[in-house]
Amino acid sequence: MTNPVFKVEEHNAEKEALTNARDVVIDASQVMTVNGTLQITLFMGIILVTAAAVVWQKFAMGYTDIGNLLMSVGGIAGFITALIICFARTTVLVPIYAAFEGMLLGGLSAIFENSYPGIVVQATAGTFAALFSMLILYRAGVIKCTDKFRSVIFISTASVAGIYIIDIIGRFFGYAIPVINTSSIGGIIFSLVVILIAAFNLIVDFDFIEQGAQRMYPKKYEWIGAFGLMVTLVWLYVEILKILAKLNSRD
Repeated sequence: MTNPVFKVEEHNAEKEALTNARDVVIDASQVMTVNGTLQITLFMGIILVTAAAVVWQKFAMGYTDIGNLLMSVGGIAGFITALIICFARTTVLVPIYAAFEGMLLGGLSAIFENSYPGIVVQATAGTFAALFSMLILYRAGVIKCTDKFRSVIFISTASVAGIYIIDIIGRFFGYAIPVINTSSIGGIIFSLVVILIAAFNLIVDFDFIEQGAQRMYPKKYEWIGAFGLMVTLVWLYVEILKILAKLNSRD
């Protein structure tokens, strides 16, 4: 849901960039670029959409059991893969993470669409609207990614993660956190706050990518930047799906 990998990766990348800077000649093809990161992000997006389409088709054809299985595998394996990427810096797993997340999103989208027709198009549009809005605000300098901003977003994101973890554990014992999953005013306000936090995480993602290119981080950090951006977008999409479902259930 969040991008804790950035806090470690920025330090490691700085050390590698300084080591490279001691060379008399720097090979431009071996350093991180914004375009390179965007290309990898697009590549991962294609993988995600393809995997999502496969699972969506299973639900559409009536193979609900298979669809639910694939969705569950995608969710669990995607979470484990994300942890490995964060702590082991295994960038080769980034495309695999995209495939697993696609399986999860394909199943979730099919389930929500069955209950609320048209909700997936709305959630997708909302996700891209948030992406481009944050990008415009970042490029215009309206929102600056200062150290204080990073700290606030990190703490806010960690708090949301903690709430969700407690809620998940509580569900196993029949004591889910009240309000946050309901369509009440309180539940909708909670979802709005979470969506704002997810959207502001995009600013941190943009800054990491831009700073990495300016400081000539090694090429492999393009994959880290793309991974962080995809994590945020997946989280944002799911949260928008949830709030739209809450709003629709109130009609």
